[in-house]
Amino acid sequence: MIPFEIRVLGFGVLLGFAHIVLASHSASLQRGYRWTAGARDEPVAPLAGTAARLARALANFCETFPFFAALALAVVLADRVGLVSRWGAGLYITGRILYLPLYAFGVPLVRSLAWNVSAAGILLLAFALLRG
Repeated sequence: MIPFEIRVLGFGVLLGFAHIVLASHSASLQRGYRWTAGARDEPVAPLAGTAARLARALANFCETFPFFAALALAVVLADRVGLVSRWGAGLYITGRILYLPLYAFGVPLVRSLAWNVSAAGILLLAFALLRG
Protein backbone atom coordinates (compact mmCIF):
# COMPACT_ATOMS: atom_id res chain seq x y z
CA MET A 1 0.00 0.00 0.00
CA ILE A 2 1.30 3.44 -0.92
CA PRO A 3 1.78 5.69 2.12
CA PHE A 4 -0.54 8.70 2.30
CA GLU A 5 2.44 11.08 2.27
CA ILE A 6 3.60 9.67 -1.09
CA ARG A 7 0.12 9.95 -2.57
CA VAL A 8 -0.02 13.56 -1.48
CA LEU A 9 3.41 14.06 -3.05
CA GLY A 10 1.94 12.79 -6.32
CA PHE A 11 -0.99 15.19 -6.01
CA GLY A 12 1.52 17.96 -5.30
CA VAL A 13 3.31 17.21 -8.56
CA LEU A 14 -0.02 17.43 -10.40
CA LEU A 15 -0.79 20.70 -8.64
CA GLY A 16 2.61 22.04 -9.68
CA PHE A 17 1.85 21.09 -13.26
CA ALA A 18 -1.50 22.91 -12.99
CA HIS A 19 0.39 25.99 -11.76
CA ILE A 20 2.69 25.85 -14.78
CA VAL A 21 -0.14 25.40 -17.29
CA LEU A 22 -2.28 28.17 -15.81
CA ALA A 23 0.62 30.62 -15.50
CA SER A 24 1.94 29.96 -19.00
CA HIS A 25 -1.45 30.14 -20.69
CA SER A 26 -2.39 33.34 -18.89
CA ALA A 27 0.95 34.88 -19.93
CA SER A 28 0.31 33.74 -23.50
CA LEU A 29 -3.14 35.32 -23.48
CA GLN A 30 -1.59 38.59 -22.35
CA ARG A 31 1.48 38.55 -24.59
CA GLY A 32 0.18 36.55 -27.52
CA TYR A 33 0.87 33.04 -28.68
CA ARG A 34 3.46 34.29 -31.17
CA TRP A 35 5.52 35.41 -28.20
CA THR A 36 4.98 32.03 -26.56
CA ALA A 37 6.12 30.14 -29.66
CA GLY A 38 9.07 32.47 -30.26
CA ALA A 39 12.54 32.59 -28.78
CA ARG A 40 11.48 35.27 -26.25
CA ASP A 41 14.65 37.26 -26.86
CA GLU A 42 12.93 40.64 -26.93
CA PRO A 43 12.20 42.47 -23.68
CA VAL A 44 8.52 42.59 -22.77
CA ALA A 45 6.45 44.55 -20.32
CA PRO A 46 5.86 42.86 -16.98
CA LEU A 47 2.78 40.72 -16.68
CA ALA A 48 -0.25 42.35 -15.08
CA GLY A 49 -3.45 41.26 -13.39
CA THR A 50 -4.31 37.58 -13.23
CA ALA A 51 -1.31 36.56 -15.34
CA ALA A 52 1.06 38.27 -12.91
CA ARG A 53 -0.70 36.75 -9.90
CA LEU A 54 -0.52 33.26 -11.44
CA ALA A 55 3.20 33.74 -12.15
CA ARG A 56 3.79 34.77 -8.53
CA ALA A 57 1.70 31.85 -7.27
CA LEU A 58 3.83 29.47 -9.36
CA ALA A 59 7.02 31.01 -7.98
CA ASN A 60 5.67 30.62 -4.46
CA PHE A 61 4.73 26.99 -5.08
CA CYS A 62 8.24 26.34 -6.41
CA GLU A 63 9.67 27.81 -3.20
CA THR A 64 7.70 25.53 -0.85
CA PHE A 65 7.29 22.29 -2.79
CA PRO A 66 10.92 21.12 -2.50
CA PHE A 67 10.71 21.33 1.30
CA PHE A 68 7.47 19.37 1.31
CA ALA A 69 8.79 16.77 -1.15
CA ALA A 70 12.03 16.24 0.76
CA LEU A 71 10.22 15.85 4.06
CA ALA A 72 7.50 13.59 2.67
CA LEU A 73 10.12 11.27 1.20
CA ALA A 74 12.30 11.39 4.30
CA VAL A 75 9.37 10.59 6.61
CA VAL A 76 8.51 7.53 4.54
CA LEU A 77 12.11 6.37 4.11
CA ALA A 78 12.81 6.78 7.83
CA ASP A 79 9.60 4.93 8.66
CA ARG A 80 8.30 7.91 10.64
CA VAL A 81 4.84 7.90 9.07
CA GLY A 82 1.92 8.32 11.41
CA LEU A 83 -0.85 10.67 12.37
CA VAL A 84 1.43 13.72 12.56
CA SER A 85 2.95 13.14 9.11
CA ARG A 86 -0.49 12.47 7.60
CA TRP A 87 -1.80 15.70 9.07
CA GLY A 88 1.27 17.51 7.77
CA ALA A 89 0.88 16.20 4.25
CA GLY A 90 -2.86 16.84 4.30
CA LEU A 91 -2.47 20.41 5.55
CA TYR A 92 0.22 21.14 2.98
CA ILE A 93 -1.78 19.99 -0.02
CA THR A 94 -5.04 21.52 1.22
CA GLY A 95 -3.38 24.87 1.81
CA ARG A 96 -1.69 24.80 -1.59
CA ILE A 97 -4.88 23.80 -3.43
CA LEU A 98 -6.74 26.69 -1.80
CA TYR A 99 -3.85 29.10 -2.36
CA LEU A 100 -3.92 28.89 -6.16
CA PRO A 101 -7.46 30.21 -6.83
CA LEU A 102 -7.25 32.64 -3.91
CA TYR A 103 -4.13 34.19 -5.40
CA ALA A 104 -5.45 34.05 -8.97
CA PHE A 105 -8.57 35.98 -7.95
CA GLY A 106 -6.60 38.42 -5.80
CA VAL A 107 -8.19 37.49 -2.47
CA PRO A 108 -6.06 39.02 0.31
CA LEU A 109 -5.65 37.70 3.87
CA VAL A 110 -7.44 34.40 3.24
CA ARG A 111 -4.72 33.64 0.70
CA SER A 112 -2.12 34.23 3.42
CA LEU A 113 -4.08 31.96 5.75
CA ALA A 114 -3.97 29.21 3.11
CA TRP A 115 -0.21 29.70 2.81
CA ASN A 116 0.13 29.43 6.58
CA VAL A 117 -1.87 26.18 6.57
CA SER A 118 0.54 24.71 4.03
CA ALA A 119 3.54 25.97 6.00
CA ALA A 120 2.14 24.34 9.13
CA GLY A 121 1.96 21.10 7.15
CA ILE A 122 5.66 21.36 6.31
CA LEU A 123 6.48 21.98 9.97
CA LEU A 124 4.42 18.96 11.03
CA LEU A 125 6.30 16.77 8.58
CA ALA A 126 9.60 18.06 9.98
CA PHE A 127 8.37 17.33 13.49
CA ALA A 128 7.32 13.82 12.48
CA LEU A 129 10.76 13.19 11.02
CA LEU A 130 12.86 14.71 13.78
CA ARG A 131 11.00 13.92 16.98
CA GLY A 132 12.89 11.64 19.34
